[in-house]
Amino acid sequence: MPSLSTLPEHSTPPVQTALALHAMDARTAGTMVLLCLVWALQQISLKAAAPAISPMLLVALRSLMALALLAALMWRTAEGLHRRHWRAGAAVGILFALEYLLVSEALRLTQASHVVVFLYTAPLFAAIGLHWRIPAERLGAVPWAGILLAFIGIAIAFVGGDSRTSGVALPSAVMGDALAVLAGTMWGATTITIRCSTLATAPAKETLAYQLMGAFVLLLPAAWFTGQWHFVPSPQLWLHLAFQGLVVSFASFLLWFSLLRRYQASRLGVYSFLTPLFGVVLGVWLLGEAIETEFVIGSALVLAGIGLVNAGAGLRRR
Repeated sequence: MPSLSTLPEHSTPPVQTALALHAMDARTAGTMVLLCLVWALQQISLKAAAPAISPMLLVALRSLMALALLAALMWRTAEGLHRRHWRAGAAVGILFALEYLLVSEALRLTQASHVVVFLYTAPLFAAIGLHWRIPAERLGAVPWAGILLAFIGIAIAFVGGDSRTSGVALPSAVMGDALAVLAGTMWGATTITIRCSTLATAPAKETLAYQLMGAFVLLLPAAWFTGQWHFVPSPQLWLHLAFQGLVVSFASFLLWFSLLRRYQASRLGVYSFLTPLFGVVLGVWLLGEAIETEFVIGSALVLAGIGLVNAGAGLRRR
């Protein structure tokens, strides 16, 4: 099974039983490809909308929109927040907010394609943390080799921040890349917190609610205090907000959880590698971003390293 940090919004999946699992078909595979495309477009959309609204403010507003829809859904299904989960929920909400605070700053300094790739280093940090916290998650030689390979890839990708090809000042690009990696560590820390707390058995909707609340409560004032409060209404802006709130933060995550109830997470998680690949392609196509040779090589090593980590985890469980 892939690291839980490969899950969008970092929510723990529902408990899977042998009776609930089904064989994947072409329709499910197509759905996973579509979800990966949506998750890749998330960073592209945040970057494209930046002239009209800062990424930080956009994430805060999309979280409020998705939270309202999620609250209505939980009320309809008679689900609520349990007091025994509040402390862990607060920690997860803070970590999620910190992640997107870092993502928002990274998008201001570097290319969206870089942010997507570096953000998806999260499984590495989650695997290292779980190695020390949960005996069953101990890493063997193959995952450690993958982690080493991925960090070598990160170092090579950092070299690719050439201002002559990317159009971004080198110091700013390197800082943006570093912030994206830090965002990946926050994502990994969120996974560890979920796995090692009462949220490990909490419903997925409840865990998602804590994350959305944390993002709105913390990022809205952060946008104000950092001067990232600009909001220029336009049809394009409303489309970005609708996509982020309705499609990304609400519909795609609920669809993901519904798939986890029916299929093995290990089979679904294989498709998560498509998200950074889509992010690079879409960044070049839609935003006109330049891709450096070093970044391509480094990204390939990062993805290969994550693949080894996930493969090692799957072999251990089998």
